Amino acid sequence: MTDRLEVRLGDVLVGKLTLVTGDRSFFAFEESYLNAPERPILSQSFFARSGDLILISKTVQTKLPPFFSNLLPEGHLRDYLAARGGIKPAREFKLIELLGEDLSGAVIIKPLDALADLKERDEEGAEQASAPYRFSLAGVQLKFSALAESTGGLTIPASGVGGDWIIKLPAQNFNSVPENEWSMLELAREIGIEVPETRLVDLSDVVGLPDLGALGGNQALAIKRFDRGEGRAHIHIEDFAQVYGLFPDAKYSKVSYANIANMVWTLSGEVGLVDFVRRLTFNIIIGNGDMHLKNWSFIYPDGRTPQLAPAYDFVSTVPYIPNDKLALSLSGTKDMSAISLAHFEKLVKKAQVPEYLVLNAVKETVELVNDAWGKNRSAYPLPNDIFARIEKHMAACKLANSSGF
Repeated sequence: MTDRLEVRLGDVLVGKLTLVTGDRSFFAFEESYLNAPERPILSQSFFARSGDLILISKTVQTKLPPFFSNLLPEGHLRDYLAARGGIKPAREFKLIELLGEDLSGAVIIKPLDALADLKERDEEGAEQASAPYRFSLAGVQLKFSALAESTGGLTIPASGVGGDWIIKLPAQNFNSVPENEWSMLELAREIGIEVPETRLVDLSDVVGLPDLGALGGNQALAIKRFDRGEGRAHIHIEDFAQVYGLFPDAKYSKVSYANIANMVWTLSGEVGLVDFVRRLTFNIIIGNGDMHLKNWSFIYPDGRTPQLAPAYDFVSTVPYIPNDKLALSLSGTKDMSAISLAHFEKLVKKAQVPEYLVLNAVKETVELVNDAWGKNRSAYPLPNDIFARIEKHMAACKLANSSGF
């Protein structure tokens, strides 16, 4: 059994993941990486408060250390891919060995021995399929790495390696989620928030789909991967669960939006702070209760300097979950309808960030969203019931109305 995996950022060997007795694992940096004068950053979570690198992670049972655990898919997608590979979903070391050649960002994980038998699987695992989908894009909603075809259709390769698009399929329990997300991302784009290129595509135009049973719609959302550059070069990203060194199941807790504001301000300055506040304001107005830690990310275009990655997973959740709450706390509340400018004034004090930057960003965003929604709402491909529920939330949202100021 392979018990060590090499971890690379692109071509740079960063360190090794090691599996030890009792299904425990840890990560340690490579000496050559530590001695490199311009080494790329793997994660903010590996820096101690002193600024020094934490050379060896804590040993964890069954799971991988938090940064690596967050690279793996969750929920049904994890179960599906693990079954395809014939391993147990809980065994994260073997799962990342299976999926490590097409992870988010610039991380590439491979066995140290290039001739290692990658077909070795748990005896108790599910029956092995002919070829597992070897890719991982963290998240619960079923999505697959895809290659854009010149005809405009999208192909999901069997290996999953090298895809430059993400295909997000319709949900099984909720209708029109791809159309909802496309509309909210377009609205965000219209007010100046950076979002990736997106398209709605008919499921009939997506070939190579596995049998997923009944889905809540016949369209999928295609999103161009912002962690892939020219020539499909890998660009490093990390989500904020990774930034804070938390496991995925803590993505709704332990950190507030004020904490994130302070982190963004500290690492990316005025531009990052304003961008963060605009996105947070936008999601409160549209009624997105799912902006948890994994839906915020840093991107490292030069490998070293963090900035907020393009926006993603902007979905109005209130049509599906009436009176849905914010994923994280904002100045002591998660009630989106009740949030006002006063909550951002409290955030300023808690996060120790410039008040004029935050409050101006909130006011400007409210004005821009209201204007863009009023002008363009009829162009969004939303069913009447979903459209009406979004409108109802906006009408009740204190921040979106003059009563919020």
